[in-house]
Formats: sequence, C-alpha cells, structure tokens
Amino acid sequence: MNSKEKTILGIDEAGRGSVIGPLVICGVLVEESKIELIKDAKDSKLLSPKKREILEKKLKEVVKDFAVIKISSEEIDKLRSEKNLNKIEIENMQKIINLFNPDVVIIDSPEKNVKKFEKKIREKIRKDNIKIICENYADKKYKIVGAASIIAKVERDREIEKIKEEYKIDFGSGYPSDERTIEFLENIIRNEKELPKFIRKSWFTVKRLGKKKLQAKIKYFLDSYNA
Repeated sequence: MNSKEKTILGIDEAGRGSVIGPLVICGVLVEESKIELIKDAKDSKLLSPKKREILEKKLKEVVKDFAVIKISSEEIDKLRSEKNLNKIEIENMQKIINLFNPDVVIIDSPEKNVKKFEKKIREKIRKDNIKIICENYADKKYKIVGAASIIAKVERDREIEKIKEEYKIDFGSGYPSDERTIEFLENIIRNEKELPKFIRKSWFTVKRLGKKKLQAKIKYFLDSYNA
C-alpha cells in the first residue's frame, strides 16, 4: 500500500430520535483507491433489515477500518443534564476522527447549518489539514457515509434485540413514530411502574406521557372533589 494514499472517513449515526435503546455512531475508513469496494452502500433506511445485515458483514470485511460508539439510554440521560444531543454527537464524532486521522471526513450533519456544525467539529480535531465535509442527508449522496449508516443501524438493531430478549418484551422499534413503542410507554406510565434503564427518561415523548398521566390524576381528583 502507498503510505501516502488518501484516506476517507464517513460518519453517521442510528437511534438519534429513538426513545428506547442506544445512540450508535459509526465511522468507516477507506483508501481512496478502494472506494469502489463499497459501491453497494446506501442510506440504511432504504434497505430491508436482511439486506442491511448482508451488506454490513461485507462492508466490515472490505473497508480499511471502522469504529462504533454506543451511547446507552442511561448515559444519554446523564449527559443531557449538561449538554444537548448535538453536542453529544459532536464529541463522539471527534473521537472517531482523532482515532483515524483521515485526509477527508464526510459527516451526515444533524444540524441544518452545516457550516456552523463543521466549525464545531473542527474545535477538537488534532490533525490540522483534514478536509471536512458536513451535509444534511449525506448518507444518500456519499457511499462512505451510507456504509457508516448501515453499520450503525445494524449495530443498533442488535442492541434492541438484546433488550427485548433480556426483558422478554416487544416494544417495537423504539421510535416515537411506532405505535407499539408508544403503547409500551403508556402502559408502564399508566401502571406507575419504574421506567426501565433502556428508556431515555430525558426525552420529550416520555415527559409528555408522564405529564398526561399526572393531568389524568388531577382531573380524577377534581371530579371526585366536585361530585
């Protein structure tokens, strides 16, 4: 291998908007001359779970290197007492960049202002001359980011299955848009059970459902008082 061959790093996440399970951030590193090896990579959301798993295995075999960081629900809740989710993502993306020191890094930006996001990313990068490209929906445009998206998604899916097996429950995907997930949360709150550690208690969805339960209690009290 040419020691001066340019390396490209793609970074994406899975589980950002989920109310259950970890946030998974993945970085995939390839040599520029071997980018064709990941030509089948695309946005993980466009693939079936089975297709994602097949591609994930292939990608891990052909890329130069990859890194996966998993941030549990408990850790997210703890960190969110002092910083927002974007800051949490930025810090972990910086860890991956500093681990590999690529020539180019392409990131699927969670912020609309991509220039501002790029500036934040650069703050703690040790290598000065890294070219950083931050774009919204980068996983749809760049194969290297699509590869990171696939690995992150499959790794998160595995963590979700582990939770379901350990607790013998099925709460769906863990996202607020999933009816099974919301029904699961409502059932726990309705029965005044302690929220399991795999639920992000700092999430608006959980707080909203808790507030709804409290309002129902107050209404019941007032109705009883006025009866």
